[in-house]
Amino acid sequence: MRCVIARYPFELTKDGVLASMKGVKPEAVTAESVTIGRRRYPVKQVGEVITRQDRRDFSGGEVIRAMTRLGFTCHPHPDAEAAAAPAPTPLQTASELLGGPGAADA
Repeated sequence: MRCVIARYPFELTKDGVLASMKGVKPEAVTAESVTIGRRRYPVKQVGEVITRQDRRDFSGGEVIRAMTRLGFTCHPHPDAEAAAAPAPTPLQTASELLGGPGAADA
């Protein structure tokens, strides 16, 4: 599959990415990540390995688009998952504090 990362065209295949990442130890995941094989890698690390470019030269979104099109599972930023949970409304919070309707069962 042809994709453009940091303004450079690349011909990527799923097998090629698997081969490139074989033996590469995953760094700690602090942003978006992609599962390759049984390991979860930061997208910037994957982009750096498969393109051989400095990770400052491309965005994580470019790598995520390419990995998704190749069939890999991509994961959002870890904080984005926590932020997706809705915060309780002031009414819900007050109700829980006073033990009124909607209060959590103790």
